[in-house]
Amino acid sequence: MDRADAGSRRGGLSRAGRSIDPGGQYPVTPIAEQLRARHSELLAHCRFPLQGTALVCGVSGGADSVALLVLAVAAGCEVTAVHVDHGLRVGSAQEADLVARAAAALGASFRAERVDVGAGPNLEARARAARLAVLGPEAALGHTADDRAETILINMIRGAGLDGLAGIRPGPRHPILGLRRSDTEAVCAIEGFEPFQDPSNRDPAFLRNRVRGELLPLLRDLADRDAVPLLVRQGDLFADVSDHLRAEALLLDVTDARALSAAPVVVARVAVREWLRAGMTEHHPPDAATIERVLAVARNDVLATDIGGGRRVERTAGRLRLVGSVPNA
Repeated sequence: MDRADAGSRRGGLSRAGRSIDPGGQYPVTPIAEQLRARHSELLAHCRFPLQGTALVCGVSGGADSVALLVLAVAAGCEVTAVHVDHGLRVGSAQEADLVARAAAALGASFRAERVDVGAGPNLEARARAARLAVLGPEAALGHTADDRAETILINMIRGAGLDGLAGIRPGPRHPILGLRRSDTEAVCAIEGFEPFQDPSNRDPAFLRNRVRGELLPLLRDLADRDAVPLLVRQGDLFADVSDHLRAEALLLDVTDARALSAAPVVVARVAVREWLRAGMTEHHPPDAATIERVLAVARNDVLATDIGGGRRVERTAGRLRLVGSVPNA
């Protein structure tokens, strides 16, 4: 369907009554039917759960998250839109009101949450962690292909491994990752929603904003083409390699020093990384230097090594063991 035609046929969203989808068991609201008709082309590139599934959507009020809300309803999910106020901006309550109105218009539930991040270093990371903690591990987020490309570049600049170079992974937590930012803006325009424009998205103090506003346009000029699809394809390739290595690493007894030393080093590194991060609530893996020190213990170059956080790896009778408490557990 042409987007202009879809917009002209929008009309009102009726909330009365439900019908049964011919292909499913769950009732479908007229709103969902109308939305599905208008956005069927985009839905084909999304990964929403089965119709009738309860789904929490993190909705900040920006175009990406509002489009996530629209498309989740169109997919037939029982949607709850959750707005998380970090208390970092004057007027943030207005953003919650915007999300509440959008949810009501779409027949979705709404919940507002507030977290206290506080001043200090790593504000962006701490705010993100606080928001995810409130939303829960199963919540859907409005990341797009553009976000994935930006993340890949940021991780490359920071010196990430294969997982980092894969960027944001497709899946239930990121159901609209196959869409572009321009798609989400079009969804909002078609449905008559005016998304919130976060002024922090233009602040050059944040690396992501410079990648978005400076680096990606430069790559477009250098390559004479849109770099986002290229980066996404590269991310898929890195993800495939990373998943293969992780599967190989799971077959390895990482506590057997001899087996670990004899394994291909690329597999051994992955095995050690997964072992060290097991049970930790933070998502950053141990750095390369830490992993190499553990492999030195496995080779019996040294008997033990500190790995940070009050923990160490020791070798006894040919076995490796972790000593110390797991941080952030």
